[in-house]
Amino acid sequence: QWIELLFSVCCVCVCDAVRFGQFCRGNPSNEKRTSDMWGSGHYGASRGDRIHKGVDIRCEDGDDVFAPFDVTVDRKLKVYSHNRYAAIDEGMELWGEGLCFKLFYVRPDQTSGSVKKGERIGTMLPMQTVYPGITSHIHVQMCDRTDPTQYF
Repeated sequence: QWIELLFSVCCVCVCDAVRFGQFCRGNPSNEKRTSDMWGSGHYGASRGDRIHKGVDIRCEDGDDVFAPFDVTVDRKLKVYSHNRYAAIDEGMELWGEGLCFKLFYVRPDQTSGSVKKGERIGTMLPMQTVYPGITSHIHVQMCDRTDPTQYF
């Protein structure tokens, strides 16, 4: 019984402590994309006939993107399956701090291996070429598509 109590207290504290560090060079506090002519960047925002399954973090086109904590790069992603979006059709899947998450609109520097917190993992792609006037951003999505808001 004492071991169960210790384990549950330990795990709650560890899980509650996980927070994403800085993703983009020009956004040290991970400011979220709010609303613009293209929609809203919060989890659950309407996307016509679907729901937004991530959180959009403001990032300037061409900005360096950093590891938010020590991570393992699992693989490169293709975000879309249509040539219209070719300029921003890259991303990556990462693991760290017990979390699996994906970053969209990022050209990865590597497609596997370990990266330390704060090291560059990629470059923000030119979102303005596909969505003129949008607040440029990276999309952060948990691998299981649950709400990542608690980690910011």
